[in-house]
Amino acid sequence: MPRVALIPTARPTFATDQAQVRADAARELLAGLGAEIAGPHELVMTPEDVETAAPALEGADLVINVCASFSDATPAQRLYTDLDRPLLLWAFREPGETGDRLWLNSLCGANLFAHAVVRGGGSVRLLHGDPDEPGVREALARALTGELPEPGTLETVPGERADPGPVRASLERLRGRRIGLVGEAPPGFTPSEYDAELLRELFGVAVETLPVDSAIDAATRVEPAVRSAERASAVAAQPSLAQVDREQAELAAAVTTSLRTWTEDNGLAAAAIRCWPEFPTRLGACPCSALSRLADEGTPTACERDVYGAVTMLLLESLGAGPTYLVDTVDVDSDRNVLRLWHCGAAATALAADPANATQSVHCNRKLGVAGDFPLRTGPVILARLTEDPGRPGALRLLISAGESLPAENRFQGNTAEVRVDRPAADLVQSLVTGGFPHHTVLAWTDVRPALRTAADLLGIPVTEW
Repeated sequence: MPRVALIPTARPTFATDQAQVRADAARELLAGLGAEIAGPHELVMTPEDVETAAPALEGADLVINVCASFSDATPAQRLYTDLDRPLLLWAFREPGETGDRLWLNSLCGANLFAHAVVRGGGSVRLLHGDPDEPGVREALARALTGELPEPGTLETVPGERADPGPVRASLERLRGRRIGLVGEAPPGFTPSEYDAELLRELFGVAVETLPVDSAIDAATRVEPAVRSAERASAVAAQPSLAQVDREQAELAAAVTTSLRTWTEDNGLAAAAIRCWPEFPTRLGACPCSALSRLADEGTPTACERDVYGAVTMLLLESLGAGPTYLVDTVDVDSDRNVLRLWHCGAAATALAADPANATQSVHCNRKLGVAGDFPLRTGPVILARLTEDPGRPGALRLLISAGESLPAENRFQGNTAEVRVDRPAADLVQSLVTGGFPHHTVLAWTDVRPALRTAADLLGIPVTEW
């Protein structure tokens, strides 16, 4: 009888009751397949939980991390850094009605775990589906015999290149630009770590840092009259904001004002913001709408202090992509070959499917103002991401893919795009996760792929294109 270490990870800000139901069903399925199971029955959500779970790995024939909901990768860094075999990450499908909050964000959690493990020299496999799916049962039965799901094998495709002259000029315009960083990388968010010297060497881009407490203090010092004026301006642009609690809306307006002043005073070309937990817990408001306002004014903004994400946005902008948005891959509809791409409400309203009705609301998890709640623009899109290259320490690689954003209701509260991708959607997700790519990619509505490929060539950055 194979011995399985089963570790169910989650985060309290998601629907932990639903996460527990699915984690229990996962354990029951494995037991029914004849596995001897070690590991906690309860969700692993705290450092103490992680330490309690660690002994389950001893003597395990198979290690499965059930991403019962999203979690940062801190448990992966503690538990799986020295794992001598592939880690099987099990992600569930997204429940809930259209327009509801994202209950689990399980697939994104698996993506983030995978980045941390692969970056650290390990390997992962992905199982995506619910315990009651026949395909899941079959995959687990094979895994118990030692046959893990195959890693992503999506072949890269060659693409046309643009004339190097204009691209070289665009890259030259990046040199000397600065990105503002608020706070440190959130714990367990390995894609938010960066190499400042590498950015200077490749792009000529520097960073300007601001502690998150200083950013919050600056927001609290914004005069009431200035807050009210910014809120009034925001309401004029998006009347639905008038329905959000006025105090929270004015706090969000104060964040907009203080961040705008900071970016202008320091000549910042983009900003990457540690948007939680301090803004909601200490200030009492979420900064999503502030990032949206800055993006509408022409300053690309990245949440979760994702520096390479912000650099990707700047690079795309320099090549003519226009406004972009940083997204998670949260769900797959294989029958329609669709990826659901989402983040919690910081998209520029110019990127809304209907900018005149880009609803402003509360944050989907924190239930605090202010965050956007609208579907994203339709039409042809590209996905791109600069990230570390695990095969070349101290270097970057570039991911590119493409598809079409389809007309659809806003599937998850925040900002969602349903993108029919050009390659098989399920294979793309497998490749994304097992390849150790970040959970964030940048979504753009102007196809600058020829110029982007040429830029990568000029910079000596290898391209993975699906």
